[in-house]
Amino acid sequence: CACGQGHLADRLKHFGYEVHSSDLINRGYGEVTDFLKTKKMPEGCACILTNPPYKYALESVLHSLEILPDDGLCIMFLKTTFLEGQRRYEELFSKHPPMVVLQFSKRVICAKNGNFKQTTGSAVSYAWFVWRKGWKGDTVIRWI
Repeated sequence: CACGQGHLADRLKHFGYEVHSSDLINRGYGEVTDFLKTKKMPEGCACILTNPPYKYALESVLHSLEILPDDGLCIMFLKTTFLEGQRRYEELFSKHPPMVVLQFSKRVICAKNGNFKQTTGSAVSYAWFVWRKGWKGDTVIRWI
């Protein structure tokens, strides 16, 4: 979901993964569909890996954990500020803690509106958040 122009999906395909891509808006890549209204995973798919719109990040994680099969992976590229917030704690982290948070050791420069030529630094900190549906335990933080 939230495949945009397919940059992440194409990279995963390059490494041999079978990828199902979708986006709410037709950006010329993937199926046009509202992920938050999706009722089930594509056949044989047990992982959702994306960079969701930040304003829908909580809903994207919760919905992913709802439709994934047991032991399925939900992997989200998010601002590290996603760790903050009473609502996220009560609705997500207290019930479904991530298995691991992979924190970037230096700031990642992300494309803005598909522009990968940005050369200035970033004031935003990002991490990969990884949930395994049904997993219980203490979250591990690792640096990449």
